Amino acid sequence: QVQLVESGGGLVQAGGSLRLSCAASGRTSGSAVMGWFRQAPGKERQFVAAITWSGEQTINADSVKGRFTISRDNAKNTVYLQMNSLTPEDTAVYYCAARRRGSGNYAIAPDYDYWGQGTQVTVSS
Repeated sequence: QVQLVESGGGLVQAGGSLRLSCAASGRTSGSAVMGWFRQAPGKERQFVAAITWSGEQTINADSVKGRFTISRDNAKNTVYLQMNSLTPEDTAVYYCAARRRGSGNYAIAPDYDYWGQGTQVTVSS
């Protein structure tokens, strides 16, 4: 089992920045890929970004390219999501997720095995 705890959410004005953290505990060695997803009210959960265990491969959704950066610190078992140039459309609950399988499409939510409880990000106009 892997436990994931997100932090760093909050209220920010448009154009501002936030950094989300996801602390992993438990059998973290089985987490080949870590990802961030988000879900706005009344909308489906949406892929944001993913990173492999080694950190060599990262993937970002088109909607956040150039603005969001995913990174990880394996020594701290923590994954980060640096979010810059935020807009009201980025308002959502952000979830951290981990998957055991290292291959395949990293943007598919059902392929992730473990999920955090989520952290709210609200961007005001």
